[in-house]
Amino acid sequence: MLKREQAEALCEGTDAATAYDALLEDHEPETRAEDIAAMFGRMRPRLVALRAAVLGSGRDPGPLTGEFAQEGQLRLARKMAETFGYDFTRGRMDLAVHPFSSGSGADVRITTRVVEAEPFNCLYSTIHEVGHACYEQGIAPHYALTPLGQGVSMGVHESQSRICENQLGRSAPFTGWIFGQMQQEFGDLGVDSPEAFHAIVNRVQPGFIRTEADEVNYNLHIMMRFDLERGLIAGSLDVGDLEEAWNARFVQDFGVAVDRPAHGLLQDVHWSVGLFGYFPTYALGNVYAGCLMQALRRALPDLDAHLARGDVTPATDWLREAVHRHGGLYPPRELIERACGAAPTEAPLLDYLDAKFGAIYGL
Repeated sequence: MLKREQAEALCEGTDAATAYDALLEDHEPETRAEDIAAMFGRMRPRLVALRAAVLGSGRDPGPLTGEFAQEGQLRLARKMAETFGYDFTRGRMDLAVHPFSSGSGADVRITTRVVEAEPFNCLYSTIHEVGHACYEQGIAPHYALTPLGQGVSMGVHESQSRICENQLGRSAPFTGWIFGQMQQEFGDLGVDSPEAFHAIVNRVQPGFIRTEADEVNYNLHIMMRFDLERGLIAGSLDVGDLEEAWNARFVQDFGVAVDRPAHGLLQDVHWSVGLFGYFPTYALGNVYAGCLMQALRRALPDLDAHLARGDVTPATDWLREAVHRHGGLYPPRELIERACGAAPTEAPLLDYLDAKFGAIYGL
C-alpha cells in the first residue's frame, strides 16, 4: 500500500514513534497517536454512558417535519453566514453535495446543501463552514502569502467550525432565536415552544453517517476510524479486510448493522484520496472547542443574552483575537493554551455534553 510506504519513508530520521505519526504530522503538527489514543480511551466511557442514559431516558423530541423550500433555506443560510461574521466581499456561497470551505486571505469560499425536508442540513452545514471560513478571513493581513497566512492545523480549524455550529449555534439561547427566524420564513413549524425546538435541533439518535451525527455520537465515529486507519498503516489490517472490519466494529460501537457500503466505509472520501491521519483532528477540534468555549464564557459572562438576540459578534470577536489573527504563528496546542490559559484537555467538552444533554433529556 503506497500510503504505508510513504509513512515509513517520512518516519525515517524524525522523532515520530510510528509511521502513522508521520502522517498525522501533516494534519496536526506535534501530535502523537499514542496521546490521541489515550485521550480517546478517557473519552469513550463517558460518551458511551451518556448515550445510554439519553437513549434510555424515554424521551425523543422527534424530527422537524414538513417541506422547507430551497429559496427560504438559502435566505436563512446567508443570514446565518452574516450573523457569524462571514465577509461576502471576500467570498461566496454555493451549493454542493458535501459542504466544504476553501481558500484563504481575500478569497475564502463556502458551500452548503439543501434537502427540502431537512432544513437543519443547510443551516448547520452553513454555520460549520462559516466557522472554517472566518478563521481564514480573520488571520492578520500581514501574514498573507507567507507560511503563517493559513490556519495552523486541521484540529484548530475544526475547533472553529464546531464551536460555531455546536456550542454557539445549537445552544438554547441561539436556537430560540433561530426558531423565530424559521417561523418568519416558513410559518408554523408544528413546534410549540423554543425549548421543544432546542431539543429537536439536538436530538440524539443512532445513525450511519458521520457528518450527520449528533454531538454525543460524533466522536465515537472518529474513534472507530482512528483505530481502523492505524491498523491499515501498521499493516495489521489489510485493505481487502477493511469492509468486514468496519461493519463488525460499527455493530460493536453503535449496535446497528451497516446495510450498504455507502452507509459504511464508502461514506467518507478521506481514505480513497490518501488522507490518513486526518480523521482524529475532527475529535481534537471538538476537544479544543470545549476548552475555547469554557474560556469564552469566562470572558463573556453575558454571552447568552447576546445569543438570544441572534448577536454572535462578542463571541466571534473573541475568537478572532484569541485564535484567528495568529494564523500559523503558534503550534496547535500552544495556540489553544494561550487562548484558554491552560493546556487543552477533554474534560471541558465532556462536562459540556453531560450538562447540555442532561438538561434536554432530564438525566
